[in-house]
Amino acid sequence: MPERARTSSAHISPSAHYTGYVWYRHRLADPAFVTGFGRFVHKLLWPVTWGARAGFGLDIEALLLQRHLQIDAQLRAAIEQGGVRQVVEIACGLSPRGRRFCTRYPHLQYLEADLPAMAARKRLLLHGEGWLDGRHQVCAVDILAERGNQRLAALFAELDHSQPVVVITEGLVNYFPLALIEGFWSRLAAELRGFSQGIYLTELYPDLHEHPRYRQLRWGVELIGRLTRGSYPLHYRDHAEIVAGFQRCGFDQVQVLDPSADAVSLGLPATRLPGLVRVIQAQV
Repeated sequence: MPERARTSSAHISPSAHYTGYVWYRHRLADPAFVTGFGRFVHKLLWPVTWGARAGFGLDIEALLLQRHLQIDAQLRAAIEQGGVRQVVEIACGLSPRGRRFCTRYPHLQYLEADLPAMAARKRLLLHGEGWLDGRHQVCAVDILAERGNQRLAALFAELDHSQPVVVITEGLVNYFPLALIEGFWSRLAAELRGFSQGIYLTELYPDLHEHPRYRQLRWGVELIGRLTRGSYPLHYRDHAEIVAGFQRCGFDQVQVLDPSADAVSLGLPATRLPGLVRVIQAQV
C-alpha cells in the first residue's frame, strides 16, 4: 500500500485530550477544556511519567510546557512587535491558546482548525462557553488534502492577504513521516507567500543521538506511538538539518529555538539536561 494511503491524520486527536488536561493542570486553560478521557489518560500514565522523571530526569509535562510557552512567547512578539492581527492554529485540538490570546488582544482574528470531528467538538466547546464570535472561529482542515474544501487553500481563502499572518501547529508534525510533513510545509510556504508576511511556528523533536538520555527518549517515543495508534518518527539530527529542511520547503528565514535554554524567562524551572524539543520560527 502506498505511503500516502497508509498514513492518516485521524489518529492524532486522542492525544489532544491528554495535553488538554496538562494545560488545565498548569493553569493555562479553563475547566471547559478538560475531558474525562484526558483526566483518565493522565492518571493512567502518571506512574510512567513519574518513573521517567525520577529515574532518568525526563519530564514529559515539562517538555509539553516548554514547547507551548515558547510558541506563546514567539506569538506575543509577532503581535506586539510585528503588528500581526490574524492567527491560524492548525491541529488546534483542545489547545486553550485561541481563548487566551483573543482575551488578551481584542483586535486579534483567530482561526482554529482541525480534522472535522475534532473541529466540531472544539466549536461546540467554545460556542457553549460563549467564546466564539466574528473574530474567533473554528473550521475543518486536513493537512494532507490536496483538493476539496478541507485543503490549506480553502482554509486561508477568507483571510486578509494584505496583512501579516502567523500559522501555528503544535503537537502535530512528529506524527508523520518526514516526506509527508515536508509536503505539508511546502504547501504551507506556498500559501504564506500570498500574504504581506507569513510566519510559521511549530515544534519538533530532532533525532538527537548525542543526548545523554537518547535511549530513554526512544523508549518514550515508542510508547507515544502505541498510545496514539501511530508512529512517532523523529525528524532531522541537528539545527543545520532543520534549517536546511525548512528552506528546502520554501521558507526563507528559519530560527531554531531550544526552550530549555529559555526556561526561566518562560516561567519554568531551569533544567540541567540539554533540551529535547525545538521550536521553529520559519518565515517567507
